[in-house]
Amino acid sequence: MKIKHIHYALPQGRYQRCAQCDTLFILPTLHQNQDAFCPRCRAKVAHGHEWTINQLAILALTMVVLMPFAYGEPLISIRLLGTSINATLVHGIWQMAIQGQPITASMVAFCTVGAPCTLVIAILYLNVGERLGMNLRPVLLMLTRLKEWVMLDIYLIGMAVAAIKVKDYADVDTGLALPAFIALALLSVVTMTHLNIGQLWEHFYPEPAPPFRTNTAGLKVCLGCNFTGYADERGRCPRCHTPLRLRRRQSLQKSWAALIASVVLLIPANLLPISIIYINGSRNESTILSAIGSLANDNIPVAAVVFIASILVPFIKVIVLLTLLLSIHFKVRQGLKTRIRLLRFVSWIGRWSMLDLFVISITMALVDRDQLLAFTMGPAAFYFGSAVILTILAVEWLDSRLIWDAHAANADYTD
Repeated sequence: MKIKHIHYALPQGRYQRCAQCDTLFILPTLHQNQDAFCPRCRAKVAHGHEWTINQLAILALTMVVLMPFAYGEPLISIRLLGTSINATLVHGIWQMAIQGQPITASMVAFCTVGAPCTLVIAILYLNVGERLGMNLRPVLLMLTRLKEWVMLDIYLIGMAVAAIKVKDYADVDTGLALPAFIALALLSVVTMTHLNIGQLWEHFYPEPAPPFRTNTAGLKVCLGCNFTGYADERGRCPRCHTPLRLRRRQSLQKSWAALIASVVLLIPANLLPISIIYINGSRNESTILSAIGSLANDNIPVAAVVFIASILVPFIKVIVLLTLLLSIHFKVRQGLKTRIRLLRFVSWIGRWSMLDLFVISITMALVDRDQLLAFTMGPAAFYFGSAVILTILAVEWLDSRLIWDAHAANADYTD
């Protein structure tokens, strides 16, 4: 069949390398409600239906309005010894700090206050900065790494667990700010779901696609802004100005260091008491496992949630990371797709291990009386929180493209 003329423009495409497996392919222009996936590892490389910066700014402004109520007003309250005690998020963090655990308190503060506030400020900065002609590159690069540290949804689950634990000693009531905090947590989830950093880069700093060439060896993908192209004269990404390298520098060394340190910290985290409660002058210490056992006597489903978040998830993360690092070291070719799925899985579930620290924080805000009943955290809280953060960093530092380097380029595989 001979084509004489074309009535409409042919769909245009551009080179794109997958940031997870380094496959080079032609990415066509996406229409509304269309997504693009890597043909080799099935990673989502482009979204066609995410929200605009104006829509995200509306969510951010709503979160700004809710934050003073959600952070400073009572979330839940108890009646203990005839006295009503109100618990706020900030008060729980303050109690952790003044009782000798400022680093652990900083972990909780960053995930529940620092990261959400930074997210809101960054979105509003992008909305205003575009009109003022400000440099938005540092904010966009920061947002790429901030998303997994916003944990208001996990704190909400931790609040429910703390209420179930405390109800054995006192009557628990909902606070006035609880609806505001629930709304804030839901809005944060919606914002993180629809926050497409790649689309924002295309909006603020559109970069022309590299010309089609027969020699594409020099094309590299930028892990900062997901742009595929050639490095500038200084070896940087032409869009976000971060160095363009074939692989992340010291990726394996940093992941190994974080993994080994987290394994070492998990030993005292599970052997030492994580919480201490005084009842009528009697000191009762609880490790993570014993606390889950006592919780199972009252509510098995809630105990199962805590067991999964505090015991099962850290154990799975360590095993998966150890398997991935060893497979890279020994250049294993089998199970490529399975291993990349495992890496995505532990990246998603890693943040849920912070649940235990959130339960301790809200419980300390509720039970801080030094008479017949008092509650404080044990030394295991610091070790456990540090181990959780290190495992999250180990996943973040691991360059997933190293998994695929053991396989011949463009070869067929049966996984």
